[in-house]
Amino acid sequence: MNDADSEPRGHGERVPRRYRLGNHLTEVPGLLPGLHVVATPIGNLGDISLRALGALAGADVIACEDTRVTRKLLDRYAIATPLTPYHDHNAATARPKLLQKLAGGAAIALVSDAGTPLVSDPGYRLVRAVQEAGYAVTVVPGASAPLAALAVAGLPTDQFLFAGFLPPKQGARRARIAELARIPATLVLFESGPRLGAALADLAEGLGNREAAVCRELTKIHEEVRRGTLGALAQMYADGDVRGEIVLVIAPPGAPERPAEAETDALLLGAMARVSLKDAVGEVAAVTGLPRRELYQRAIALAKQQSDGAPHGAPR
Repeated sequence: MNDADSEPRGHGERVPRRYRLGNHLTEVPGLLPGLHVVATPIGNLGDISLRALGALAGADVIACEDTRVTRKLLDRYAIATPLTPYHDHNAATARPKLLQKLAGGAAIALVSDAGTPLVSDPGYRLVRAVQEAGYAVTVVPGASAPLAALAVAGLPTDQFLFAGFLPPKQGARRARIAELARIPATLVLFESGPRLGAALADLAEGLGNREAAVCRELTKIHEEVRRGTLGALAQMYADGDVRGEIVLVIAPPGAPERPAEAETDALLLGAMARVSLKDAVGEVAAVTGLPRRELYQRAIALAKQQSDGAPHGAPR
């Protein structure tokens, strides 16, 4: 059977389907029409939920990045649902075909090669198109590499930013790191093995020697988590001989050092000479990170000193 050309099973019929768990066959109802976003394991095929198995077995067709990868998962659980490819290179042509299937009452499961769809893949365009066409979209949550890495890294999790892959070329990569440097949150990044050493070196230079973790092959046989400063990790992976799926978790920036009072006054006076007091306060707050209320009170005091003719730095 040609996966890509096979017809979805039983449009609108919702006939029972089956999957195998160990030696036991489980019967599940066919999914209701619509798009079902289904999370799959990031490595260990045992990390799939019962609801996800039911969704994959109950769908009329599964849209996936690589049919060979998804077929391994389906074979593990004896799921016979037809597959159709949906990825970066065919999304523009595959999307209308999937919408046509939905118009005929199909239940479509969307999966990625690993983890939760829409994380660094083109799935969000399909979700938007399906929603705009008026069809139902539901999610079957599960494994996610960024969240798995956060859980094992031992770094703050109260605020975090997933920033995907850094640019491959050094100039663009350093510019992107500079944008990320001031974000007050733990950073989560994907990286490839061959670029890991260079990326860590640029991160150490651009972010300082923050704590970080390199999480490689999570949930797989060769799972590895190495923790240290960015500089130490850059040296550890300098040879670039690394394989597997990699997630970087980087600690947030430390609290900025409070500038000296004389330095703050100089910044305020310089800004007040060019712009309004309100704008000067905003400008200096952005540079120093100091509270606007505090800077506003100081700016008023400096303005009063100037109007009274008091020399800067006189007792107050």
